[in-house]
Amino acid sequence: MKKISIVSIVVLCIILFGGCASEPNQEVNIIPQPQQVTVVDGGFYLSPKTVINVVKGADDLQPACTFMSTLVEKSFGKALTVENGEARKNAINIVVEPSMKTDAYDLTVEKNAVNIKGGSSKAVFYAMQSLRQMMPVGVEKGEKMDRIRIQNVQIQDEPRLGYRGTMLDVCRHFFTVDEVKTFIDMLALHKLSVFHWHLTDDQGWRIEIKKYPELTKIGSQRKQTVIGKNTGKYDGTPYGPYFFTQEEIKDVIQYAADRYITIIPEIELPGHALAALATYPELGCTGGPYEVCQMWGVFPEVFCPGNEKTFEFWEGVLDEVAELFPGEIIHIGGDECPRDAWKKCKKCQTRMKQENMKEEGELQDYTVHRIEAYLKGKGKRVIGWDEILEGDVSKTAIVMSWRGKTGGIKGAKRGNEVVMVPNDYAYFDYYQSKDVDKEPFSIGGFVDVAKVYSLDPTEGLTAEEGKKIIGVQANLWTEYITTFSHAQYMLLPRMAALAEVAWTPQADREYSNFLNRAKLLTQRYEALGYNFAKHILQEAKSNE
Repeated sequence: MKKISIVSIVVLCIILFGGCASEPNQEVNIIPQPQQVTVVDGGFYLSPKTVINVVKGADDLQPACTFMSTLVEKSFGKALTVENGEARKNAINIVVEPSMKTDAYDLTVEKNAVNIKGGSSKAVFYAMQSLRQMMPVGVEKGEKMDRIRIQNVQIQDEPRLGYRGTMLDVCRHFFTVDEVKTFIDMLALHKLSVFHWHLTDDQGWRIEIKKYPELTKIGSQRKQTVIGKNTGKYDGTPYGPYFFTQEEIKDVIQYAADRYITIIPEIELPGHALAALATYPELGCTGGPYEVCQMWGVFPEVFCPGNEKTFEFWEGVLDEVAELFPGEIIHIGGDECPRDAWKKCKKCQTRMKQENMKEEGELQDYTVHRIEAYLKGKGKRVIGWDEILEGDVSKTAIVMSWRGKTGGIKGAKRGNEVVMVPNDYAYFDYYQSKDVDKEPFSIGGFVDVAKVYSLDPTEGLTAEEGKKIIGVQANLWTEYITTFSHAQYMLLPRMAALAEVAWTPQADREYSNFLNRAKLLTQRYEALGYNFAKHILQEAKSNE
């Protein structure tokens, strides 16, 4: 009689019965780190027969269900069916429970079912992102699978901060609609909630305004671009016209909404104005001529706030922006605005006398107040860079602190809501290695993953004052970032560190633990085809 080995029996059992020996528990490596995770013996097997079952839903739940349904479609050869009914076995059962905190979720994976309960559809989506990170990386590549084992686990989770964002500058260098959508996908993977879209600057106007069509005919292109860091040499190549039509913007807004991400558009004023002034020179103090800027920096040619036509222009632009973007907040810039032109401008000096102003800085305060009041009438709030604090800005304005934490601390202490974006922690156009000769060309500075992770957004504030810190954000300025692949390299994996700063309570964060999880997350980046910096892989190896 032919002998059958024990190994053969085990293999046969696995084939016939899905395993006759208990499988070892898998580690749960999720970024950002959940508040509470309890690993339980066993696992749930997701298969093509698994149903997404909505037990109790909400009007905007469909995108979350679609995300999970299609995530495994390439692996299974079919999308998961979405149904409505009582909780059942072999299902991802979903309950939207408004009595919970809006962004909070409970995720329980059991032998026979996955149960998700969230305070909103957005919270359910966050639970699905956690579930996604518990699946094998092959899911991202569409590797063929008959079933997917998910570790039995109990997770209770909610974010530390509601505003968790990243800014993408498309003015200095432009990115296509498809690239912007990929950027949004990157935000969603990290449970980030805000896309700050920098749309106007000296080097390009990137949003169609139907009232002012010349903005995209003239302002969306420059004759050439400086080589390097304002070397005085130029590439001689026209750049543009590059801009987003309003239909494209609507498409991107919907794409973000389907991932529960709010887009905050930025329309710069009263500085960073050359692309607009090249189009409408009468809006400047000298009347021009102006041209779309071909180099980088801060320039003295700014909007003229003494001219009433300037406010008519801003209001006309913001009318369309407010109509396009459904979110509550519009960014109005307010940074890096030289005032020398205002000192020599008869209209500006006349405005100052009329308004009893003593110095030109008050003109900027006047501008911010007036635009804030206008947008408030449209049901919108303004957010601006921390320079808006140099005047007596309204307490309803949100301060974005970029020159370190100082502006954010000042804003919080005076009662303004604050988003922390300190350049020395959260500027992702800075180098992420001190060995700059081996890095893609960048603006300078140094912010590695460890530095991002060390950010404590409420440091220097009392517990009560700290409540005014509503979020954190990273900025990606693109003077020296000419391709989307380069942009991804600068964003990843620093985006993961920022996500955990924003999501996980300060006391629960530990860098070495993060490194181990981030190392695994980079495998998902690779499967998704994202370009990323690999410095932390060596750091994680040294940490073992």
